Amino acid sequence: MDPVFDLAPGDGPLVISMPHCGTALSPGLAERLTPQALTLSDTDWHIPRLYDFARDAGATLLSARCSRYVVDLNRPPDGASLYPGQATTGLCPDTLFDGQPLYRDGQAPDAAEIAERVDAYWRPYHDALAAELARVKARHGFALLYDAHSIRSRVPRLFDGRLPDLNLGTARGTSAAPDLIAAVVATMERATAAEGLTCVTDGRFVGGHITRWYGRPAENVHALQMELAQDRYMDEDAPPFAYRPDRAERLQRALRPLLETLAGWRPTG
Repeated sequence: MDPVFDLAPGDGPLVISMPHCGTALSPGLAERLTPQALTLSDTDWHIPRLYDFARDAGATLLSARCSRYVVDLNRPPDGASLYPGQATTGLCPDTLFDGQPLYRDGQAPDAAEIAERVDAYWRPYHDALAAELARVKARHGFALLYDAHSIRSRVPRLFDGRLPDLNLGTARGTSAAPDLIAAVVATMERATAAEGLTCVTDGRFVGGHITRWYGRPAENVHALQMELAQDRYMDEDAPPFAYRPDRAERLQRALRPLLETLAGWRPTG
């Protein structure tokens, strides 16, 4: 896996991070995973394809190549839980979303291996993300970060029932300016209503490490997370997890005005 990410710089203030779309495994890892884990079922499948239209808005696109099973780029490097008291997965997860083991018996990484993965894969991605945010901030005076995710619409271990189609996270209103959040929420609600989709703000997913760490509105860096229900753009239940253009076009019609609102926003004062 060299490089560990793909980067397409844009000339606008918007940076789109896609930390869970990768499917590459580190050397020797495949032999240690369970057959179920080898399907990579917890991947944020096809996210770069789904958001390819964002290039038209001048957005920078940063996408991971490594699987979240190698290291989760949306977790803090010390492995602290983002959702205390709730089921979740860790920095180098040892279970799948459904709670089944990720590794064969005795094959889970120890602390030294986890530290090596952080250095080899986590830090390069975050170094690139920080550099791109600094670049666009230097050019525009501010930076906008949109952290793009997706997940199966039903994961009983993680949430009850069916997830809303669009799940906006704002770290409970702290990761971006209030007027930016209000504008994005209003646009999302209009766009999803027009397409017959559902949405929620700061529901089960309020934003992971990337949103919480980089979202510093007082420093003119504003971050939001979007978690999408996968059945709205792909076959989510079994390999090969095929992309469904017929479904994706409808979802993209809801996402496009949302990103246009983001890209067109300017701070006041």
